[in-house]
Amino acid sequence: HVQLVESGGGSVQAGGSMTLSCVASGYALGSTCMAWFRQAPGEEREGVASIGRRHGTTAYTDSVKGRFTISQDNSKGTILLQMNNLKPGDTATYYCAAGGTTYCSRGDCRCSVKVPDYGDWGRGTQVTVS
Repeated sequence: HVQLVESGGGSVQAGGSMTLSCVASGYALGSTCMAWFRQAPGEEREGVASIGRRHGTTAYTDSVKGRFTISQDNSKGTILLQMNNLKPGDTATYYCAAGGTTYCSRGDCRCSVKVPDYGDWGRGTQVTVS
C-alpha cells in the first residue's frame, strides 16, 4: 500500500515563503524518484520539482528555478519543497508523487517532472498567494 500525505499549504502574501512536506509510506519508500506537481483551477497539472531518492539529484521547471528547493530526509521518508519569493502565479494545489523514471543527457541523469511518469499521488495541499 502506497501512501503520500502532503502538508504545509496555506495562504501567503506575494514575496513570502512556505515549506511543503510530503510523508511517504509503503511502497513509495522504495521509489526511485519523488516529485512535486501543481494544478491551478482550469489548468493542467504541471511538474514543479523532482528528486532522486538515491543520490538526491534534483530537477526544476523553469518558472521556479532559483525560488524553490526540493530536498529529502530519507530517514523519515519525507520530501520537502521550500518555496521562496512566492508569486500569485504559484497559486495552485500542490501534489506529491512517487515514481521511477529518469532521463539522461550526456551522462547527467535526473528524475522526470512529467505527470505520466508518476503512478502514485497524494491528495494535495492548497497554496494561495495574494
